[in-house]
Amino acid sequence: MTHEHDGGAHLHSEPNHDVDAAQFWDEVYQEKAKRWSGNPNPQLIAEAAGLTAGTALDLGCGEGADAIWLAQHGWTVTAVDVSGVALERAATHAMEAGLQDRITWLQRDFATWHPDAGFDLVSAQFLHSPLLPWRDSLASAAAAVAPDGALLVVGHHPEGLTPWSAHKEMKDKFFTPEDLVEALTRGPGSWRINVADSRERVVTGPDGQQATTVDSVLRAHRKS
Repeated sequence: MTHEHDGGAHLHSEPNHDVDAAQFWDEVYQEKAKRWSGNPNPQLIAEAAGLTAGTALDLGCGEGADAIWLAQHGWTVTAVDVSGVALERAATHAMEAGLQDRITWLQRDFATWHPDAGFDLVSAQFLHSPLLPWRDSLASAAAAVAPDGALLVVGHHPEGLTPWSAHKEMKDKFFTPEDLVEALTRGPGSWRINVADSRERVVTGPDGQQATTVDSVLRAHRKS
């Protein structure tokens, strides 16, 4: 899944929906020896730093930067992605950091797999895919949160894409904070919305140019 650290959505063109998701994302990762920056997503740091460490589920973990950051801060992490290429890189990075015992890596297709419930934190950072509606991935993430646990969803705001983004015609793949709140509160469970925010940040493009992008951020506490 798309894990974004440099301001580009990298969804590529709209694929044939019969395409195998693992193959699609393996090809995305194989385009570069290093797809992402290796740094954890800034909104994860901002929102998870104040939480009490427990069990965490990182959905769409990519090359593992977020999972490694969580493990470094005391979390026991289950990190999931559809791409075996991404997971192999992630596991290597975790071993290099000496954190291989704190992270379990799982290769799963989110279109057919749903995580177990009971996690203290479920994080979905830039889980944008042309193969999966974001409302479906949100519902799956929400269902995995334990009572008294936290859900953290971060993604591209449809009105905050960078000038070099090739995916402005795919705005239905992105969401506003209000979209997230509406979809979450219409679903099962009882939630307290802690954060529903649009946050600007400066990012660097493929040719070194800089621009401001906008992140949609939702953090919610599951009451039941």
